[in-house]
Amino acid sequence: MVILDNHLSKPGWCCSNFDGNGFFGDQYFNPDLWITGLTRMATLFNGVTNVVGMSLRNELRGPKQNVNDWYSYVDEMSYRYMQKGAEAVHSANPDVLVILSGLSYDTDLSFIQNRPVQLSFSGKLVFEVHWYGFSDGQAWVTGNPNQVCGRVAKDMMRRSGFLVDQGYPLFVSEYGVDQRGTNVNDNRYLNCFLGVAAELDLDWALWTLVGSYYLREGVIGLNEYYGVLNYNWCETRNSSFIERISALQSPFRGPGLSETKLHKVIFHPSTGLCVIRKSFLDPLRLGPCADSESWSYSSDKTLVVKGTYFCLQADESGTLAKLGIFCSDSNSKWEMIADSKMHLSSKLRNGKSICLDVDSSNAIVTNSCKCLSKDNTCDPASQWFKLVDSTRSR
Repeated sequence: MVILDNHLSKPGWCCSNFDGNGFFGDQYFNPDLWITGLTRMATLFNGVTNVVGMSLRNELRGPKQNVNDWYSYVDEMSYRYMQKGAEAVHSANPDVLVILSGLSYDTDLSFIQNRPVQLSFSGKLVFEVHWYGFSDGQAWVTGNPNQVCGRVAKDMMRRSGFLVDQGYPLFVSEYGVDQRGTNVNDNRYLNCFLGVAAELDLDWALWTLVGSYYLREGVIGLNEYYGVLNYNWCETRNSSFIERISALQSPFRGPGLSETKLHKVIFHPSTGLCVIRKSFLDPLRLGPCADSESWSYSSDKTLVVKGTYFCLQADESGTLAKLGIFCSDSNSKWEMIADSKMHLSSKLRNGKSICLDVDSSNAIVTNSCKCLSKDNTCDPASQWFKLVDSTRSR
């Protein structure tokens, strides 16, 4: 599949850039020429079945990237430029998805809440958003990761994620990290991003595939540390990163995916793995999400293996989590706590709170909850989990 833009997306997608970054507010921007270009590209690929969508403009910026100019109503039924661009693409190629980007380097679609886009067509409109660690400066380094994740995720829902609740497809058309693994800001952000992306079942495109450039920013052979490939484009720069994102390369649910009844999987963003079991006697472990256990999460906060009477239980701090059939005690109740809503916490019979954790062998254990607030030197990644809705079969 091809999205006409400049992003590498999920495997099987290949993307081609025709619009460049969106300095549409500068003196060179000509709306009529832009519409002509969109029309020609849409016409050129009309009938090409692996071209599935067209993004109208990448990273809107410049003086005209504001609601009153770019998204302003001409009258009560239409927008100015984006509406015209969307209609031009649809008229020239009615089969492709039409992808609209937000303001402020494609991070803000909040204005759509009060000004829904009015178009002559339906069922093929997609919104796109970009989300990087540096979108929030160095907040992930200077702040407590739990608190930063909670704040940033809440802000993301306010600025773009609300569209999912309104039934629109939301495409994270750019995200990425320094593949060397030494950037603390990126590393902490990625754990939060993967949790949110799994929970919302977002489609995404990764920046970037390329390992280096012939010429960029005046530098010949510039190394691209966000690149999946290494400098020579011969190997992956960071194989563990590829493993982490693999669980999100297929949808957990969504239109057309109903392999089995709706259930929960327990996703671990730091590894990209899910909680699995070989038998009721073996310890719970992390493993491929394709092999994940199916869980139900009841109103009394009990996590039960679907189709059984066995529930997740805490024993003592520092010991293996276990499955049991007596599920009314406090050590069988699990709540998502902390600002991040990614700590699964239970109370032992003595009243002590503990959190689900992972040991060095990827076994599921319980430990004292860590990094809940204030401390910016603490990394809670091993204790971050997400309860994700899924209709995948095991």
